Amino acid sequence: MRLGLQLGYWGAGPPDGAAEMVVAAERAGFDAVFAAESWGSDAFTPLAWWGSRTERVLLGTSVAQLSARTPTSCAMHALTLDHLSGGRAVLGLGVSGPQVVEGWYGAPFGKPLARTREYVSIVRQVLARESPVTNDGPHYPLPYAGPGAVGLGKPLRPITHPLRADLPIWLGAEGPKNVALAGEIADGWLAIYYSPRLGPTYAGWLAEGLSRPGARRTREEFTVAASCSVVVTDDAAGEVARLKHTMALYLGGMGAPGQNFHADVFSRMGYAEVVAEIGALFREGRRAEAAAAVPDELVEDTAIIGTAEQVRAGVARWQAAGVDMLIVGCRDVDQLDSVAETVAEPLVRPLATE
Repeated sequence: MRLGLQLGYWGAGPPDGAAEMVVAAERAGFDAVFAAESWGSDAFTPLAWWGSRTERVLLGTSVAQLSARTPTSCAMHALTLDHLSGGRAVLGLGVSGPQVVEGWYGAPFGKPLARTREYVSIVRQVLARESPVTNDGPHYPLPYAGPGAVGLGKPLRPITHPLRADLPIWLGAEGPKNVALAGEIADGWLAIYYSPRLGPTYAGWLAEGLSRPGARRTREEFTVAASCSVVVTDDAAGEVARLKHTMALYLGGMGAPGQNFHADVFSRMGYAEVVAEIGALFREGRRAEAAAAVPDELVEDTAIIGTAEQVRAGVARWQAAGVDMLIVGCRDVDQLDSVAETVAEPLVRPLATE
């Protein structure tokens, strides 16, 4: 099982100790470091800043939001990071949700599947640099000739030669159609709140996309990277209780009533009634009660918590269910080390700087 460190997105300010954790992750045998964005910090800058202290780990966005940048701008970010890191960038993309897209970016959320397909196609054109980039739209027309255009737009190709035309693109996806699209047009799937219990279901969604004409990868070439809380502890009950507050936020506060993609994930797991209760409590401002309403089983379905032996068994179960990489958020270097000692293979060769 490969491991990735999830730095996430920032709260009111940069997190303490992140630079040290990035270095520790590389030394401990982690394969990748990821950064995210919501409506505060961006996903690329932390990777460039803290990633400059590394030489081996992949540097990935998990995820960069489509509406935050035009496709060509996103490709510029990715190819720049790829050059600076010596070919270690992974471009993780996601549509976010309507509250963020329309409320923060001032863009329409409609037709997310079609927008994703068009977006990825343009990014790949930029990275290939075979000819000037064009797109017939309708979501990202290039050159632009719509309202307000002066008619002087011309197709361009990047001045900078991308380091890799095949820079990996992974899609954040939660529903069956999005997962199938990832299988068709991407190199990997960034899964959130994955449950090994539903492994065969996910495999079916993915296989549908991988079998489409023109699909980029076979399953053996494709990466399934799942976010997962991995905690080595003798107090599993305490860790489960702590995670319930985050669960309540995502189920009740990260979407609108009737359109919360995270809530839909748990409804498909069989928790629809619980999800409805948590959402109602959260929207009423009763956040402590919302967290208390999260059942232990819901957390345990999507996390690996317990003694070292229990964690190793859990990792094996996730691997058997189709996961190639676990993306783990760690509070500090001590937690990172405990995960690495239990799961990862330590880095046995010296770094080039030593």
